[in-house]
Amino acid sequence: MIKPRVCEYNNQEYHIVKFKNITRKLPIVSIGNGIWIASDAELVLGDVEFISKISEEIAELIKPFNPEVIVTPESKSIALAYEISKNLNIKKFVVARKSIKAYMKECLVEKVKSITTKGEQILVLTNDDTMFIKNRKVCIFDDVVSTGGTITSLEELVKKAKGITVCKACIWLEGPWYNDSELIFLDVLPIYVSKEKLSDFVNI
Repeated sequence: MIKPRVCEYNNQEYHIVKFKNITRKLPIVSIGNGIWIASDAELVLGDVEFISKISEEIAELIKPFNPEVIVTPESKSIALAYEISKNLNIKKFVVARKSIKAYMKECLVEKVKSITTKGEQILVLTNDDTMFIKNRKVCIFDDVVSTGGTITSLEELVKKAKGITVCKACIWLEGPWYNDSELIFLDVLPIYVSKEKLSDFVNI
C-alpha cells in the first residue's frame, strides 16, 4: 500500500508508527502556516528499545554500500548514528554541529534551512572530522528527511571534506517535497495540512 504523504488535519493528536513488534504514538504539532507534523523527538532521543531495533534495520539496508563512517547532523539522530555504527562495526561516527564553538580552531561550514527550525541554520565540521572523512566512504544519515535541506547540506559538507558519499539514509521520508530515488528509508511520515491548504500540495 502506498502511504499518503499529505493528509488533512482534523485535530488529530497522534500519528501511529509501527515497526515489526514496536508501536509508538508520535504527537502531532503545529509548525505554522497551516502545517502540522508528527514529532519524533522523544522517540529518537530517549526510547532505547526503538533506537536499538530501528538501528539494526537501517544497518542492514546500508551494509551493502560498505560505508566507513556515518555522518549525521546534531542532535536528534546522534543516538541512532551511534547504534548504526555499532551494528556495522564502524569505530567512529561524525556529528555535524549546528554552531561554531570556541574550541573549533578550523572548520567547514554549510548553510541549511530546515522546515522544523525558524531562520537559517549552519552545519559545521571540525578540522579533525574533516580530516577523518577525507577519502572515506560515507553514509549520510538523519532521522527524518522532509524538504531535503539538511541532507543536501550534509552532502555538500562531505564533498568539501573530500569524502565519498556512498549512500543516504533515514528512518522516515516526511511530506511530499523530497524525491531522490537513491534515499534509503524505512517508512513515510505524512504532513498534516489545513483544508484550505490541501490544494497547495496537489501538484507537488
